[in-house]
Amino acid sequence: MTCVSVITPTYNRAKFLPDAISSVLGQSFSDFELIVVDDGSTDDTCSVIEPFLVDSRVRYLHQENRGQSHARNIALGLAEGEFIAFLDSDDLWSPWKLEKQLAVFDTEPEADIVHGDEAIINEQGRVTSSKNMKRYSGFISPHLLADNSVSITTALVRRRCFDEMGVFDTSIGVADDYDLWLRFSARYRFRYEPGIVASYRVMPDQISSDKHRRFAANELIIKRFLEQFGDVIDPAERRWGLARFYCRKARYFASVGERRKAVSSVVMAYRNAPMDSVVWRALYRVLVPRK
Repeated sequence: MTCVSVITPTYNRAKFLPDAISSVLGQSFSDFELIVVDDGSTDDTCSVIEPFLVDSRVRYLHQENRGQSHARNIALGLAEGEFIAFLDSDDLWSPWKLEKQLAVFDTEPEADIVHGDEAIINEQGRVTSSKNMKRYSGFISPHLLADNSVSITTALVRRRCFDEMGVFDTSIGVADDYDLWLRFSARYRFRYEPGIVASYRVMPDQISSDKHRRFAANELIIKRFLEQFGDVIDPAERRWGLARFYCRKARYFASVGERRKAVSSVVMAYRNAPMDSVVWRALYRVLVPRK
């Protein structure tokens, strides 16, 4: 049995795909398969990937354009690995990524998902930031309500998690990894291992750059999660997480001048945690815009 299945969905990323694949093939740990699912690219992705197919570990499939989540699910259905990892076609891995994270599973067998930090790179591949958000280990559902602190580019996941709790929800269209981590957090334990193991490329045409759409999707995901798995979270922890989500949303809308949405969001935060200092700081940010 293959140890790790690496899943790479791609759509019109021929410019970056060779570097992404090379960062997988250059891993210090070599017992893996790489499944590349082309989601209906119209560029020269097919010819760009051809030289890599001489490596028996690389598999390539082409489908009609159906979205990134569908492409990932197709690959999950074919994956033979005990562990699953994801690398989008415009991102990169550090050479020791798999080796480092598999070692964590050896020393901490109770862990189900290992994740780490990432550098932000631009279209030219230059690092623009290595500062990371705070990440967590253990039962992280309350923290995930506040914000998605698990980068899919850094995650290594036991295959049984998908077998037991399902794959990506293709109905969302954005933030599907957030939905996945929230669902998994209801049953499984996360282990954050500090250190940069990947580079995440930020470009203007990414769906993830549309923050309005992301906040709307996140709110829907949170609502569905609480309806289905809300009993796994202590009520106080639920209020703590929701207050921070709505504060984050309020600060964003205040920053782009959408005052009505900002006020509405901070009111939701207040309803969840009226005595929390985080809420009052967000209220101040909304009422006293920065000059």
